[in-house]
Amino acid sequence: MDRLESVILFLIDQTSKTAKRFTQRELDKKGWDITIDQWVLLKIVEESNGLSQNELAEKSSRDGASITRSLDILEKKHYLERKATPEDRRQYKISLTPEGQAFIAKNMSLVNKHRAKSLEGFSSEEIKSLKEMLLRIQKNMS
Repeated sequence: MDRLESVILFLIDQTSKTAKRFTQRELDKKGWDITIDQWVLLKIVEESNGLSQNELAEKSSRDGASITRSLDILEKKHYLERKATPEDRRQYKISLTPEGQAFIAKNMSLVNKHRAKSLEGFSSEEIKSLKEMLLRIQKNMS
């Protein structure tokens, strides 16, 4: 039987946690006053403007309650807004505010630096293969 430290799914989880800790430390040093999970939500909203809360939860792989808390915080910071849909007042469409758009634009270069750091020493072919393997694992597990 494999030791836990050599199990691929455990290694993926540990890698994800290491990356989050590293990036959160860097964000805190820069005074962003935002969590990695909140940043991810902002980016998803930017890329898919007008999502419902359920769609955002699905795209981010987070539960509804944690999405609600994060959206409340991001709304208080004036980074996004929720607007009731005319056909169902219980459902909201989520979009970035001008402040949210400016926040992303201002800080995207730092995020890109962290992404590049995580892939230092990998060739283009290795990165392509890694993406394909990770997507295959996701498909196998869904």
